[in-house]
Amino acid sequence: MAVTKIKAIRGTLSKALAYISNPDKTEDKLLISTYGCASETAAQEFEWTRRIAEQKGMKPVRIIARHVIQSFDVGEVTPELAHEIGKQFADEILGGKYEYVLTTHTDKNHVHNHLIFNAVDFVDHHAYKSYKKIYYDMREVSDRLCKENGLSVIPPSQNKGMGYKEYTEAKRGTSWKQKLKQTIDRFVIVAKDYDEFLKLMQEAGYKIKTGKYISFRAEGQERFTRSKTIGENYTEERIKERSNYHSLSLIFFRFPDFLDSENRLSA
Repeated sequence: MAVTKIKAIRGTLSKALAYISNPDKTEDKLLISTYGCASETAAQEFEWTRRIAEQKGMKPVRIIARHVIQSFDVGEVTPELAHEIGKQFADEILGGKYEYVLTTHTDKNHVHNHLIFNAVDFVDHHAYKSYKKIYYDMREVSDRLCKENGLSVIPPSQNKGMGYKEYTEAKRGTSWKQKLKQTIDRFVIVAKDYDEFLKLMQEAGYKIKTGKYISFRAEGQERFTRSKTIGENYTEERIKERSNYHSLSLIFFRFPDFLDSENRLSA
């Protein structure tokens, strides 16, 4: 099962690429793949493509690249398989027309992919066209690839954006608290703010009870679990700080010029 998120990059592309290519996060750069460029010179190659496009009459673009995060469930996928799924995903959504750098990070308890691709293609030299349904189209491709590779998928539900029952049943060996901890860690990294984090938790099948302490209850769980009981990093205050940090720093980055209100799409 994978959660995807897409953001726009407006500047400091070289720093973004350096971050996702960090050898400490990518098994000493073994989990890095590229298309149409080299990881060390991708920022310059992206720029050359954009310059050629401008010479051919395209207006200068404000958004210079796109960044997609594909985050997998804890313990469900090996780094190698996650990377292979990431390559299949990138090749399908980009159609072989855009330079990209794909990396797989293994420094967190959940494996996740970072895909940064040029905002201008090198075949027709047209700007990448974002559209309202882009997140859902990408999620559909990601879900299909997960199924094809034997991973679970959160299915659609009439009453919720996602159903969680099948997933929790498949993971019975994990304690409620451990499962809650893993789910919080996973969603806090892709949520744009605390409100979206709560929405993702609800879509994953959790009931939420607020009051002096925030509590969560998964489908099939008898009682609510106060998140503060699973660690000091899971109090309501810390969850807010973590989700807002990722919002302000645009998911792992500390460069506010990446922010793009047009593409804050909820999972």
